[in-house]
Amino acid sequence: MSLPKFIEIKQYICSQIEAGKWLEYCQVPSENQLAKQFACSRMTARRALTELCQQGTLVRTQGLGTFVAELKSQSSLLEIRNIADEINERGHGYSVLQLSLETRPASAKIAVVLGVEPESLVGYSELVHCEDGYPIQLEQRYVNARLVPQYTEQDFRIQTPHHYLSRVAPLTQATHTIEAIAADNEMAQHLTIKLNEPCLQIARRTWSSQGVVSFALLTHPGSRYRVGGELHINE
Repeated sequence: MSLPKFIEIKQYICSQIEAGKWLEYCQVPSENQLAKQFACSRMTARRALTELCQQGTLVRTQGLGTFVAELKSQSSLLEIRNIADEINERGHGYSVLQLSLETRPASAKIAVVLGVEPESLVGYSELVHCEDGYPIQLEQRYVNARLVPQYTEQDFRIQTPHHYLSRVAPLTQATHTIEAIAADNEMAQHLTIKLNEPCLQIARRTWSSQGVVSFALLTHPGSRYRVGGELHINE
């Protein structure tokens, strides 16, 4: 089955950028040019450009056109790092339990956050990351199978999902929310804490240049984990 035209256009633009043919701040073809090239309506071409602008791949300047954006590693003040590296840098031992690695139908919510059709198959992994043998993070991650088709074929006891995804679908944008929650039965069991113990949960969505790559829920025992950051302000 052929892809919708707007997806073809997005893939074409991303391929030109990734191949180094269109560099940062390079102007991309107009809606009219793309519509003619791909034999589609101007509205279809506009949708492709608009979605790439929303993802941060392109930037639109009123009256001038649409340009390749400056690539940034993330959109948050908090650095996104490999949890194994963090633990090792503290001089502690890292280990992981792989609880689940499978494909499953996307629920209505997951379909929206990944930008896929409801009930389409997505990759899913569930891991417990440990520091010196103590669980400090329950990672529940959904992955866009169209962009990362071999996700469920990996062994995340050897490399973390973060490390694998950074290699096959380099991060261009990320958003996340952080909230305090009470551990349910499943969380308490996996994190070896008491039921309803306070936890810190980070909901993180990441993009590559081709679209939304993954959505992860990262749950930490409040007694074993904290989030910090450093902001430099130029006077």
